[in-house]
Amino acid sequence: MKTPSKTPSIVNWFTSREGLYYLALAALLVVILPLALDPFRLNMVGKYLTYAFVAIGLVMCWGKAGILSLGQGVFFGLGGYCMAMFLKLEASTPEATAIQSTPGIPDFMDWNQLTELPWFWEPFHSFSFTLLAVIGVPMLLAFVIGFAMFTRRVGGVYFAIITQAIAAILTILIIGQQGYTGGVNGITDLQTLMGWDIRTDAARTTLYFVCVAMLFLCLFVARFVQNRKLGRILVAMNAQENRVRFSGYDVAAFKIFVFCLAAAFAGIGGALFTLIVGFMSPSFIGIVASIEMVIFCALGGRLSILGAVYGALLVNAAKSGFSESFPELWPFAMGALFIGVVLAFPNGLAGLYQSYVMPLEERLFKRKPKAEAQPVSEPEPTPEARKPAVEAKEAREYDPMIEHYSPEKS
Repeated sequence: MKTPSKTPSIVNWFTSREGLYYLALAALLVVILPLALDPFRLNMVGKYLTYAFVAIGLVMCWGKAGILSLGQGVFFGLGGYCMAMFLKLEASTPEATAIQSTPGIPDFMDWNQLTELPWFWEPFHSFSFTLLAVIGVPMLLAFVIGFAMFTRRVGGVYFAIITQAIAAILTILIIGQQGYTGGVNGITDLQTLMGWDIRTDAARTTLYFVCVAMLFLCLFVARFVQNRKLGRILVAMNAQENRVRFSGYDVAAFKIFVFCLAAAFAGIGGALFTLIVGFMSPSFIGIVASIEMVIFCALGGRLSILGAVYGALLVNAAKSGFSESFPELWPFAMGALFIGVVLAFPNGLAGLYQSYVMPLEERLFKRKPKAEAQPVSEPEPTPEARKPAVEAKEAREYDPMIEHYSPEKS
């Protein structure tokens, strides 16, 4: 006789607490905000959501595996630049650039006296190649960095400083190579995508829903990883890396994988940012932007992928509102926010929700834990028979960090 499957069906999952949280987020992003906001404000929310991709990757990389990266802006910017290169080439047809000295190349190249398109720009005439590059280029760089660092067991604060240095180096490189990258101004004046004008309100609304759909796709990919054996290994590495290594697992390979996954999420977010905002510049790659992305994750909760989305939305909304009135004070407010989160509630909004709101939900809906199956009564073992079992139980080391970081509790 076949045993019933323990895997819940889709309907059962949507009626579970976790499923209801996903449905609440979908209702907020798909129904409430589009009905409540005008196209301009909705486009701003779409911009905020592009940062949520980076925050989700940081939850997997930092919250689950314990790898703090202060250079996620690099991967965000690479994905954005790949998309911007395709859009710029589409806008730089010989007819549209007939007044230039060299028609058919982007305007900033003509200003810098380039007479032909650089070789690494040529593949971006293809939209298919661009879509692959949006994910592939950040993942390739992440693989190179991860292989160089993790195989040598570089981690902790040293890895964070190295990624921060890489963000600074790439920013300087992009600004210095103005003729190839647009310099400090970036790649601007992006108008169409495959002949479709992306500057209209209707197009921006459509791109907002595309961004929401891609966000949920990344959420489910992250959820799939964290709820499988792979996710449990990442959690165990965070708590006891040496124990996992001595168990026979290749810790460096797992770290490279999750680092590349976070880079892929960031690259997708950067490409959508370019489409929604209409330009890409090195200001979204540097150290400040990368640290802000860590704050999104920390505020929402570095153990919660849904919390990362809310953190990105709240911090960016506060940034827009606060910087409109006090633009010079926003960096100080951001720093104070990060310090306050670390000191007051290190698990972010998700931790506060779990500690204070979820008990109220239990009382309100009178949820009771499922009754556990009662074991068959057996005769009480003698002290001599019970002694080996007690000794074996005490011999096992219990690490509270593994319980604290378990994917089920995030």
